[in-house]
Amino acid sequence: MNTPIAESSNSGPALGLHRQLARIWATGPGLQRLAAVNHSVIGVRFMATAFAFFAIGGVLGMLTRVQLATPQATFMDTETYNQVFTMHGSIMLFLFAIPMVEGIAVYLTPKMLGTRDFAFPRLTAYGYWCYLFGGTILTVALVAGVAPNGGWFMYTPLSSNIYTPGINADVWLLGVTFVEISALTLAVEIIVSILKMRAPGMSLDRMPIFGWYMLVTALMMVVAFPPLILGSILLETERAFGLPFFDPTRGGDALLWQHLFWLFGHPDVYIIFLPMAGMLSTMIPVFANTPLVGYRAIVVAIIGLAFVSFGIWVHHMFTVGIPHLALAFFSAGSAIVAVPTAVQLFAWLATLAHGRPRWSVPMLYIFGFFSTFVIGGLTGVMLAMVPFDWQAHDTYFVVAHFHYVVGGSLAFPLLGALYYWLPLLTGRTAVYRLSIPAFWLIFVGFNLTFFLMHLVGLLGMPRRIYTYPVVEGWVWLNLLSSVGGFIMTIGFALVVIDLIAQIRYGRRVRRDPWKATTLEWAMPIPPTPYAFASLPSIETRADRIAVGELAPSLARGEGYLGFTRNGWQETLGVHVTSGAPEQLIVLPRATYLPLWTALSTAAAVLAMLFKFYFLSLFMALVVAGLFVRWGQSAGHARDYGPLPVGRGLSLPPHTEVASAPPWWALIFALVADGTLFTSLIFGVLYLWISAPNWPPAMTPATNLPLAFVCVAALFVAAAGGRGSLRALALDRAPQAWIGLAALVLLAAIGAIVVLIGNVIPHPREHALGATAAALFGYVALHAGIGLLFLLSNFMRVATGFVSPRRLVDLRLTRLWLDYTAVTGALAIGLVLALPALVGILGMRP
Repeated sequence: MNTPIAESSNSGPALGLHRQLARIWATGPGLQRLAAVNHSVIGVRFMATAFAFFAIGGVLGMLTRVQLATPQATFMDTETYNQVFTMHGSIMLFLFAIPMVEGIAVYLTPKMLGTRDFAFPRLTAYGYWCYLFGGTILTVALVAGVAPNGGWFMYTPLSSNIYTPGINADVWLLGVTFVEISALTLAVEIIVSILKMRAPGMSLDRMPIFGWYMLVTALMMVVAFPPLILGSILLETERAFGLPFFDPTRGGDALLWQHLFWLFGHPDVYIIFLPMAGMLSTMIPVFANTPLVGYRAIVVAIIGLAFVSFGIWVHHMFTVGIPHLALAFFSAGSAIVAVPTAVQLFAWLATLAHGRPRWSVPMLYIFGFFSTFVIGGLTGVMLAMVPFDWQAHDTYFVVAHFHYVVGGSLAFPLLGALYYWLPLLTGRTAVYRLSIPAFWLIFVGFNLTFFLMHLVGLLGMPRRIYTYPVVEGWVWLNLLSSVGGFIMTIGFALVVIDLIAQIRYGRRVRRDPWKATTLEWAMPIPPTPYAFASLPSIETRADRIAVGELAPSLARGEGYLGFTRNGWQETLGVHVTSGAPEQLIVLPRATYLPLWTALSTAAAVLAMLFKFYFLSLFMALVVAGLFVRWGQSAGHARDYGPLPVGRGLSLPPHTEVASAPPWWALIFALVADGTLFTSLIFGVLYLWISAPNWPPAMTPATNLPLAFVCVAALFVAAAGGRGSLRALALDRAPQAWIGLAALVLLAAIGAIVVLIGNVIPHPREHALGATAAALFGYVALHAGIGLLFLLSNFMRVATGFVSPRRLVDLRLTRLWLDYTAVTGALAIGLVLALPALVGILGMRP
């Protein structure tokens, strides 16, 4: 076997090394930039697009304040106001807050972890295009006058066909689900990259605190987003095909939507907050000139916060009539969540107290955050108390609290971080004559706008209304809130002007202008596409690094991978916990495939929106085919064995190891899928326990032999996947096992189609039949995806991309087929158990 020869070595001239790396990692000019997959390019696109949506959402928010500035205003009619109000909330939450968090993570995380890119650059690019196209669908609908008008929460039955005919609600359901594809892909990308692609030697307890925050945030995204995706799918199928999941007249329940929505919605508050807290924990030690106090306590606190946040979604539903014991439980949990938050707050204050803070523009925004977040936290504790919540629920007090917690904890840290890291992006510093007055306008305007909403809420003004009568106390409070909104808007406009001025006229700065101690400042400013000319070896905590000493060494190629080889984009993979180097990861080059795949996905969504269902199905198949095409060029067509990576170490390529990034990616993708499956089972059991009009008039029945045939076929397919892997490991042909697995999966899909067609009661007549059809559909979908895995395996074996040493493809297929068999058995078993469950209902007095 011939080992590839490096094109340059550690002893070669540094300038030549940088030129070679730039040629390998660069994105082409002009239209070739549409093929970019580099994390720096995609991260900037995410952030720039999020800012554009923020501007749109901000304008919509100001339109609502104009309408509410005076009583009985006629600036907008009811329908226009409902669309503007709905789009303001939807844009700020789904198109600004979450994507901005993702953009920051995409841009900063690899740099702070000392690696060159994310594990799956093409997936990152696909996530961005899905976000852009999904957001475009929503905003174009607003211009066309068919924007969502049922509120950013889309509560049923208001969003059902009866009360919201037309495509307004469909735009929200399909557009937001499209955007959530982006969120989930990025979440999996972030988790795998943090766990497997840190700098060598960076164990988990040496990871910078920002890495911990992003890891916990991404794990929360994987678990929190599937319930909303499931709810959107179920509501869209109700609107499109008449399946009554939320229709109480046919065995559904409108409250099921609220449960699914807030299973996402409450953790989402912390998904937005935690990355901002991570940036605060990174910036505060720099400006305090002292290490962060309580590193381990903060790590424990954010993990605890993540767990607690998933258990208190019902505190958004205290007034819907849930049992008193549940009220007490969720009220106590809502108060307890303040404890891990307080740990972080006190750690930041202790860091400032131990150091000698230096005032700069980022520090202004940090202290602006402290005041707004404390107010939001205190009002949150108030709303956690059931008696108070019963009085303040659905008033402007809740609107004020929500904006303080989400808007305040997002806007102020984000702007502080913008001024802190913008020199890294542009190589220039801010024009402080504009940035300081901009801060005070935003701070004063924000508090004037939203603090007064607490007062008008306590005076009884309900939220979600487009006009109000002349009530003593309401008029002047609303007018001042609107004035505050315009002051805040002027402040944000100044920030935009300041950023443009910085890019054009800002003073140039050298590396590490803040005297920071994290790895992103150990690279050239602005960063190169390859980030580091060589990768560092970490021997201390990665937020206590002597950047000035490390940076020249890395630039000279004295770390790992300080050379180029075969034109490969190389980085290292490490052990999950210890950070010991394990594998050489070769990343894909720029490609248009993510763009074409996202365009095909958008076409499937638009066809669904306009009820061209067969076209939508065809485009979904095109998307599936493109994903199979993605896999055909991944990896290597031959074995290489251990290759030198520098510093006397040789490592195998990631295609030849067991713990490759794709394996971990599928693990966490299945965690997300399992969360969706669990949410579906929760929905079935919730309707059985709580929904009206149960049991149905017709006794449910399922073809028992056919159901057992389907389950058996799924397990035979799983055995076929295992057989193909075992055969290839023994250097035998795996095609017969692959063919067997594919045939039995086809048989399983055929059986499921028959089972769905014979569901009793009919899926359109009662929610019991609809949930049975949904469970069968879940199994059929996963069996179909299993066929795609097998098709890809067959093609990869034929082209030589799979060998007894390169088993990643078949290991992924085995994992997917095992999961499909287990969840399929559970789903079909639940359907078979439904008659017994209905019988239990019939025995109740």
